Amino acid sequence: MFQPNMFESHHHLLDMSHKSPENDLDLLRDNDEFESKSMADIMENNPSGDDQEADPNQRPNKKKRYHRHTQLQIQEMESFFKECPHPDDKQRKELGKRLGLEPLQVKFWFQNKRTQMKAQHERHENSELRAENEKLRADNIRYKEALGNATCPNCGGPASIGEMSFDEQHLRIENARLREEIDRISGIAAKYVGKPMLTYPNLPIGPTRSLDIGVGSFGPQTGLVGEMYSAGDLLRSVSGPIDADKPMIIELAVAAMEEFVRMAQTGEPLWITGPGPDNSMETLGEEEYVRTFPRGIGPKSLGLTTEASRESAVVIMNHINLVEILMDVNQWTNVFAGLVSRALTLDVLSTGVAGNYNGALQVMTAEFQVPSPLVPTRENYFVRYCKHHADGTWAVVDVSLDNLRPTSVSRGRRRPSGCLIQELPNGYSKVTWIEHVEVDDRGVHNIYRPLVNSGLAFGAKRWVATLDRQCERLASAMANNIPTGDIGVITSPEGRKSMLKLAERLVMSFCAGVGASTAHTWTTLSGSGADDVRVMTRKSIDDPGRPPGIVLSAATSFWLPVPPKRVFDFLRDENSRSEWDILSNGGLVQEMAHIANGRDPGNCVSLLRVNSGNSSQSNMLILQESSTDSTGSYVIYAPVDIVAMNVVLSGGDPDYVALLPSGFAILPDGGGGIDVGTHGSLLTVAFQILVDSVPTAKLSLGSVATVNSLIKCTVERIKTAVACDNA
Repeated sequence: MFQPNMFESHHHLLDMSHKSPENDLDLLRDNDEFESKSMADIMENNPSGDDQEADPNQRPNKKKRYHRHTQLQIQEMESFFKECPHPDDKQRKELGKRLGLEPLQVKFWFQNKRTQMKAQHERHENSELRAENEKLRADNIRYKEALGNATCPNCGGPASIGEMSFDEQHLRIENARLREEIDRISGIAAKYVGKPMLTYPNLPIGPTRSLDIGVGSFGPQTGLVGEMYSAGDLLRSVSGPIDADKPMIIELAVAAMEEFVRMAQTGEPLWITGPGPDNSMETLGEEEYVRTFPRGIGPKSLGLTTEASRESAVVIMNHINLVEILMDVNQWTNVFAGLVSRALTLDVLSTGVAGNYNGALQVMTAEFQVPSPLVPTRENYFVRYCKHHADGTWAVVDVSLDNLRPTSVSRGRRRPSGCLIQELPNGYSKVTWIEHVEVDDRGVHNIYRPLVNSGLAFGAKRWVATLDRQCERLASAMANNIPTGDIGVITSPEGRKSMLKLAERLVMSFCAGVGASTAHTWTTLSGSGADDVRVMTRKSIDDPGRPPGIVLSAATSFWLPVPPKRVFDFLRDENSRSEWDILSNGGLVQEMAHIANGRDPGNCVSLLRVNSGNSSQSNMLILQESSTDSTGSYVIYAPVDIVAMNVVLSGGDPDYVALLPSGFAILPDGGGGIDVGTHGSLLTVAFQILVDSVPTAKLSLGSVATVNSLIKCTVERIKTAVACDNA
């Protein structure tokens, strides 16, 4: 049971955490600007309230008295100024009453403050204008010198000013600069493309560029076997490309970019709309694709099925940040943690030109997942190419390099897939996503097969929905106009940032440990049914974000005859938590603090307290993030220490808070196609438990039996509660 004083001190921390002085304003503050006249002086010097012209020959009878504000009063008014620089009469009276000031004193302080901020802004603008003026002056001098040295394009002799306009000379200078840029890029490209082309088997001959490449030579690969979903690990076994294959990789990337852009900008009959409630699902017409792109990257391999989909949306992120996320493997893995279990950049053939990712080219491996051990991951070895097109759009495209690996049996490949980004006003972007893959999905469990076939598991709609959700989350982390009316809302910018960072690690850790990644070895405890419990163990050593010792993970997936939205609302609601959470011992769960991080009310980070009779839990809180989009939902939580959370809420470093996340992944069953509001749900329950604080200890059978009993009891409670609610 938590002590009352702990709860009160925690709320005191939430309420007072925003009262931090601004260092820059403290340094720039002028004493006279932040002093206000007393009411007696105001009425004595100007009894009518109007401005009066002073007699220059009259000496003042007495020295004016000024009221100097206290540091606390200044801090409070500065904090209020950030939210509302123009308070009305009511706000000034309330603020003055709270600070012991007259409303007119508050009014004068805000007037002085606005004057000071305006002066600072004007000084900043003047500085920028002076810098721009100096730049223009330097450009003018340079252009005059260029005009003085100009030559006639016909005879080569000196040209007079009248023979060449200023615009023409400016274009000539720009052409010379572009010519130098082209020469420099050509020199870089010659490092690879300029080498003599080797003879590749089945290489098409002719001027037409094609994605149909033959078998190259990456040397013998160890650790890769032809068995479907074997223990071979693509990310560990594949190395970067050899120099002899780089010219072919570059040609492949350029051709893939051309195909991808055409597919992104072409409508019917290449893309067929429907099914779904609003006919928004776009799937590829395979016959039309073969006619439009007759060569592609070759015919489809035997035993592989084609999955192709396209989705568009407007997201709240500018195009530059989107490109950076897609081209930085760490950011890409973090943003798409529910889809990408692991990724690695093997080689960077080009970093781009002009200080951005235009022309960037890198060879990568990645493992794509669904949050369930019943769906095998998809491993791909591919090249990623980024290009800034003449119409202003950016495109990032992937295409598989598996055909360059003759020693391995391909379990799937990525045809040109990726994202087309169009810049919109106010920091928004329109994205068009294409996923076009060939896979062997025979290892997918039967209850997940409709979901995979619908395209909601790996298709473009899931990528776009995940991106849109993450853009919402990032926007909320940068928000500074947080309403203060609701109880428990964290308004401190430092506290919000630290708590959201901790919640991000919570989600990433959960997603990395719930899927069927080849980095894991799941062991089924009994039978072969869908809802049988699977377990694995990991050792945690020298990881400040995890408690040291042996961690036992357990997971199971099963079907529920309830729409995903109802399952999500039931699991995230603290009022119904005692119906399924065995560890809460039936105690009352209260939300102490929360951060809304999305349009849907269910998208939030919460700090929960369990009023349990167990004294060992009296010093623990629960950190929970609930997240939902049109393709799936998560409810992820972990116990955290109250002392550590006070540090986080004060803006402290969250990296040293130990987390063992557990939770739920809720997906549509695919029976309703794209209409996720119908049919049932696929629920994955996953627990992580520290079974021994000594990393070298051996796992006991009793620990496995305990976690098996715990997860099965939780599943039965959920099924019972949902059945009663459904009835």
